[in-house]
Amino acid sequence: MPDLLDVLDIINRCCAVMHNTNLTTESAMRHGWLLVSAFLCLLLFLMNQRIIQVALVVNDYDEAIRFYTQTLGFELIEDKPMSETKRWVVIKPKGDGIFSLLLAKAATDEQKQVVGNQSGGRVFLFMHTDDFWRDYNNLRQQGVEFVRGPADEAYGTVAVFKDLYGNLWDLIEPKSNE
Repeated sequence: MPDLLDVLDIINRCCAVMHNTNLTTESAMRHGWLLVSAFLCLLLFLMNQRIIQVALVVNDYDEAIRFYTQTLGFELIEDKPMSETKRWVVIKPKGDGIFSLLLAKAATDEQKQVVGNQSGGRVFLFMHTDDFWRDYNNLRQQGVEFVRGPADEAYGTVAVFKDLYGNLWDLIEPKSNE
């Protein structure tokens, strides 16, 4: 795919050619399609998509809110009733990140079976920190169970812990890109 400057150059050239009143129909159509293609490429550059929220299936809204806010130190962003049995509950780690978790109460037997094992036993969520040892020690003091102790990896310092339902999380302090 061409870079942004190439796309803008193509658009500029096509516009200049299209203003030429001596164009044949075939030439005008060819440059017209080139212009449309260039605009489509430009749209791809302008698209800004990202995943900002993941649903985490829980047994109970209130026990999950307590664990994530009091034990892990997350912020409760939203808690709105949607029906007699359903709420819109959004939490996020403290800090400047935009990622959040939607706590979704298991409503069916199938959903209840995946509580605590949404990723089939693999690490499900990855939480970055600016100070691994501060957060690691704080989580241990809060009674969080670590299933793999601290390790220095190529990407940073990491340990794996369980949330209240058994989902596995990585606590990671990434290595700085020096």
